[in-house]
Amino acid sequence: MKRLAVVTIALAFVGFIGVARAADDPTGTWKWETNFGGKTRENTAKLKAEGEKLTGVYVSADRETPIENGTFKDGKVSFSITREFNNNKFTIKYNGTVKGDTITGKSEFDRDGQAQSRDWEAKRQK
Repeated sequence: MKRLAVVTIALAFVGFIGVARAADDPTGTWKWETNFGGKTRENTAKLKAEGEKLTGVYVSADRETPIENGTFKDGKVSFSITREFNNNKFTIKYNGTVKGDTITGKSEFDRDGQAQSRDWEAKRQK
């Protein structure tokens, strides 16, 4: 009887750890807003984690852009996107930590030759 109780507790603990890991999985659809030049724009990332590899697309202004260099390890996501505006290409790098249904971190990009960064917080869509 004692052995059964120990096994049951061990399995419950392993199950709890598995649920916690699944909650911090970045796979899903994420939304956040950014402000460029006084205009607020909604952004969406559709992410899929396979081991440490992160793939997906970024959607803004009704344009889809594949994410590049995507990784997911120890609850941290990292990816970049390359967009074009007025025949100028620019890259934005996103880094963040997944906690449940929120990713918080920084986005980095160059503007007029100077490095810029902004806080980034995305919410998982149900």
